[in-house]
Amino acid sequence: MPINSFENYPMSWKPSVDKTEKPIYQALARQLEKDILNGVLLPGTKLPPQRELADYLDLNLSTISKAFKVCELKGLLSASVGSGTFVSYDALSNAYLLEDTKPQHLIEMGATLPDNASYEPLLIQLKSMLQETDYEKWFGYGRTGESLWQKDAAIKLLRRGGFETTVEHILFANGAQNAIAATLASLCKPGDRIGVDQHTYPGLKTVAAMLNVQIVPIKSENYEMSPTSFDYACKNENIKGIYLMPDYHNPTASLMSVENRKKIASIAKKYNQFIIEDGSYHLLNKNPLPAVASFAPEQVVYIAGLSKALAPGLRLAYVAVPSQYKEPISKALYNLNITVSPLLAELTARTIVSNQFELLIEGHRKQTIQRNQIVDRYLSDYKCLGVETGIFRWLLLPGKITGAEFEALAEQEGVQVYAAERFVVGNSCPERAVRISVCAPNTTQELEQGLIILKRLLKGHT
Repeated sequence: MPINSFENYPMSWKPSVDKTEKPIYQALARQLEKDILNGVLLPGTKLPPQRELADYLDLNLSTISKAFKVCELKGLLSASVGSGTFVSYDALSNAYLLEDTKPQHLIEMGATLPDNASYEPLLIQLKSMLQETDYEKWFGYGRTGESLWQKDAAIKLLRRGGFETTVEHILFANGAQNAIAATLASLCKPGDRIGVDQHTYPGLKTVAAMLNVQIVPIKSENYEMSPTSFDYACKNENIKGIYLMPDYHNPTASLMSVENRKKIASIAKKYNQFIIEDGSYHLLNKNPLPAVASFAPEQVVYIAGLSKALAPGLRLAYVAVPSQYKEPISKALYNLNITVSPLLAELTARTIVSNQFELLIEGHRKQTIQRNQIVDRYLSDYKCLGVETGIFRWLLLPGKITGAEFEALAEQEGVQVYAAERFVVGNSCPERAVRISVCAPNTTQELEQGLIILKRLLKGHT
């Protein structure tokens, strides 16, 4: 029996567990998950200390620890050294942003999509390829040794994004999300921990959850990962590496300063941490800043996806991998994909080598600037973070309305936006903000229609 009486003792969670149900730690974990999902334990709730709970339930401390660990690996709990264990703020949020079907009767301002001006030039290039006599080779297996000139194209694109490397470091993946999954699968074991921004790309969250890799929020300063906090996490949080999106950070639309890029790289070298640098938006910069990988090429896995800069259906990413990580990541990519599509690899390489990609990127940039000017006109009375070349913005909400509440209201009025709760990590408190996609609406007229609705909702909560 418990030594102490808990009859009038304040505890945030007083579960009852059937001790005949074995193993007990799994039964306790199921009860904890159920209470979180049913709203008995709200996001941000601090759970009782494990020793206290063990005493209350008359169980071994190890049983409580195992139950908490099960829920941590599911992303339901977030433990912080010296602070305790909390119900994650994102425990109930949906991190899968792309719906199975396009939302009907909704103006799409949630998904981060470039405009569709590149589709026709890509189609013309594709038709030209299929007229060639040896077109059959693009429908077979692609082999790494036959793609050296395509790797030269990759080098050219990465250089355009702010990172200089060589062909022996280049791997191909079926998109940036695929590359992130392969990198985590090869560099982490279940239960390992990696650091991320307090709000981060949801695709990273879903991959980490699938692989039972825990993500640890690292504090930001002015929407940039704090080097001091990164250093602290290396010493105290038992992390193996970090995930970064230094250009047009998703979702806050911030750009990391060159000074902080250097500091982050230096810390990674000091503690031998790996960095996954997601360069999905690097090409949006007219004059790109040097990639973090430029300052620590032996620590950084640099991923250059093409879906945001050229076309969403171009599921190809170039991955620049340090020598120490190349073999495991290469094997992970093989096990996930066998190969990338030779057709897409060839189409992309030709588009790059012909310099057509520069024209496509410039065309996207002009469209994006025009659309951001419309956003600024309608939302001039509100704080809407981001720059004119970014394809999404981070809208800080007035009054006391939360991001989740505003997302639901906008959906009721016919506009899809995404709340901060979808992006927040662990016990970080979500900002009262939503991400709005500038280029997702089919036309500027549709964009204006969506902004009129959002402005009306914002006025109602000022």
